[in-house]
Amino acid sequence: MIDVTKIAPTGKVIFGTTVKVIDLEKDESRTYKIVGDDEADLKQNKVSVSSPIARALIGKEEGDVVVVQAPSGAIEYEIEEVLHR
Repeated sequence: MIDVTKIAPTGKVIFGTTVKVIDLEKDESRTYKIVGDDEADLKQNKVSVSSPIARALIGKEEGDVVVVQAPSGAIEYEIEEVLHR
């Protein structure tokens, strides 16, 4: 298990970080924690590292805009904040 609180904050999205994003079309804020496949639980805002949204966010940093291909179509998110907790 990775303890992200021990990693110096870089502002980049990595496995284990919590990411606050803004849905640019709906102007809604959402928060996701990137976790392993076995820990994923959307009701708790925990998304699998292999999910489309996590794959789009990994390696990006605060202020970046990412496009996630969802079943309903492309969704644009702006990364508002990356938290190591």
